[in-house]
Amino acid sequence: MKIWNRQLGDRVSNIIYQYLPAFRWRNFRLFFGGQLLSMSGTFMTQQLTIPWLVYDLTKSAWLLGVAGFVQFLPTLLVIPFSGVLSDRWSRRDLLMVVQILGISVSLTLTILTFRNSMTFPILLVLSVLNGFLKGLDMPVRHTIVTETVDDRADWSNAIALNSVMLSSSLVLGPAMGGILIATLGVKYCFLYDTLSYIPAIFTLLAMRLKVRSTQILTSLSDTLHKLREGFEYVSNFQPIRAILLILALQGLVGMSHVALMPLFAAKILNGDATTMAHLSTSAPIGSLFACLYLSIRRGIAGLERLIVVAQVLIGISLISFSLSRQVGLSIIILVFTGCFSILLITSSNMIIQTLVAEDKRGRVMSFYALAMVGMMPFGNLLAGTLAHNFGATNALIVCGSLNILGAVWFSAQLPAVSRWIDR
Repeated sequence: MKIWNRQLGDRVSNIIYQYLPAFRWRNFRLFFGGQLLSMSGTFMTQQLTIPWLVYDLTKSAWLLGVAGFVQFLPTLLVIPFSGVLSDRWSRRDLLMVVQILGISVSLTLTILTFRNSMTFPILLVLSVLNGFLKGLDMPVRHTIVTETVDDRADWSNAIALNSVMLSSSLVLGPAMGGILIATLGVKYCFLYDTLSYIPAIFTLLAMRLKVRSTQILTSLSDTLHKLREGFEYVSNFQPIRAILLILALQGLVGMSHVALMPLFAAKILNGDATTMAHLSTSAPIGSLFACLYLSIRRGIAGLERLIVVAQVLIGISLISFSLSRQVGLSIIILVFTGCFSILLITSSNMIIQTLVAEDKRGRVMSFYALAMVGMMPFGNLLAGTLAHNFGATNALIVCGSLNILGAVWFSAQLPAVSRWIDR
């Protein structure tokens, strides 16, 4: 019986490794499992709990946009320097520092909410700290993925599976958050987030990565020189430059529905925290489907054309969501929105990480994170301002239209991008 079970287990493992080869590597399995739990708590806090708490405390669409801007502004400032550090220091050590600081902030949120001492100014300060940690975390998280896989042929699968992990966390976190808010209260969301850091820390300690040759930054001028070197590399590399610009547009207007989600859930759809949890979970479910498709896809040929299609469909989805007045229909639309968004973001990631020079990887991925997430504070502020002055529906119509215009521009860049990919 034991032999039969072992043979069955080996057969299942071989099938998994055939279609998902990144799981062959122990380091990747540890990273995937630990970060899945940790990021579910992070997304529960960032995507659901903090926005809902802000709106509950202020009842203001404009302050909701301001809170989103304040939360992501430090991300914008820190990301470029994090990319330099990622190229020069141990990425696992940097990620460990982020986890330890993150659990400290989350524990503070937990204590304050359990003591009923939370106020809007305090929440803004802690959001700034969260934004700082996110800026430090993102380039490191993207670049360390290739370190956990020893065979370069498995890199694209590891990148896609990393997106599966993030999308799964986006589904798991807000879904559990909605249940916790409806049954036990906001404070238990922060408690879960605090506890979720523990497995991430232990799995990082258990990973055995190859030693990279690293260099210590000797001065601020040295850091600025490396940052300028990375910027010049991106500016002169046409495919990466074009992809980063379309990602910047996605960060500015393509995620505007996230900033306005509490407003749509509470006022336009006449719902509550559970409604917002359902809406917040819908897009990640679509993202998960997209990631599963990309995880079994081989190579990057044709992904540049997929980016154009996804960008157009994101714009159409945003306009459709703005016009919907039924919760069920809105959920379905957001599933497609999430699917198209992750097709755009992950396809861009796969192309960039395949083309980039290894010694520039951390800095280029910092610009990748900067283009996508660094623009979100301005997107949140733009969405909140448009919603305050013209209404949430018109705000999303404007943002969706800008997405479609961006796809028209990127289609003109396709011939040059395709030539680089073919090489």
